[in-house]
Amino acid sequence: MDEPVGWIGADRYLGEMRQGMYRPEWTWIAEEDGQVWARAVWWGQADSAHPIALDCLHVDPALPDRARVGAELLSAGLRAFADHGAPRLPLYNLTLPVGWRANPAAAAAVGWRRQAAVAAGLTHEVERLRLEWTPDAGLPGTEGRLAFAPASDEEFLQLFRRIAVGSLDDETRRNIAVKGAEAAARDEMDFYLGCPGRREWWRLAHTPDGQVVGLALPSATPYARNVGYLGVVPEFRGRGYVDDLLAEITRIHADTGAELITATTDRGNAPMAAAFARAGYRTSEIRMICSAPVA
Repeated sequence: MDEPVGWIGADRYLGEMRQGMYRPEWTWIAEEDGQVWARAVWWGQADSAHPIALDCLHVDPALPDRARVGAELLSAGLRAFADHGAPRLPLYNLTLPVGWRANPAAAAAVGWRRQAAVAAGLTHEVERLRLEWTPDAGLPGTEGRLAFAPASDEEFLQLFRRIAVGSLDDETRRNIAVKGAEAAARDEMDFYLGCPGRREWWRLAHTPDGQVVGLALPSATPYARNVGYLGVVPEFRGRGYVDDLLAEITRIHADTGAELITATTDRGNAPMAAAFARAGYRTSEIRMICSAPVA
């Protein structure tokens, strides 16, 4: 390994290949006279018909123009996936260390990969923070301004629609642009219903006089408890209620013994990133996501 970003080790590759998440037809190389000069490794779910994300792009540092070679390799793979019926081009998920901009080796490694991604048509870029809470951070405080209660699927779906309006989350905005608010809300809710978390954890948040402020969805991944989804309806934004929602999610997980709670948010979603910091969540990793622009 010559760079501190975007590397998939042999053990992980072979293990997830056995599960169908890496596949030979999703693993591309650039070679000349039997010499492998570059490789691109795409990933998908075990039951995916098409790859979802590029996990690793590597070009031999001996080549003078790594960005050009990388772009040609990515373009070849993306064209093939499109020709085989992929409904959307897989994104490029580049895992970065915290503080990568101040690390010359990491910044250089990101630089040529970004150039390659842009040249291959993945021109939309967003940085996502991966955050973690552990019990030593303590439970975030709450002022007790809100009451939390279970609700029906239809009530949650209505809140998903309302919260999407004016959202700062990049993926939410792109989904609305492509599908419209109704379909985007339904897809969002279906996604969380399909996650390993329990449906009975979900809560609506109300003011003392019964007005709905937002929702809090504790969830889980195959590896850890997860913040899932939280949001405040437009008319109650700017009053700090995001702290109450995040505190409720954290409390639900902590009360059932969670030793680790993970979360993600866009770097550009400054209010949410600040709320995580106030609640004791620390940034453990950064992901730069490059994708094709919304048509």
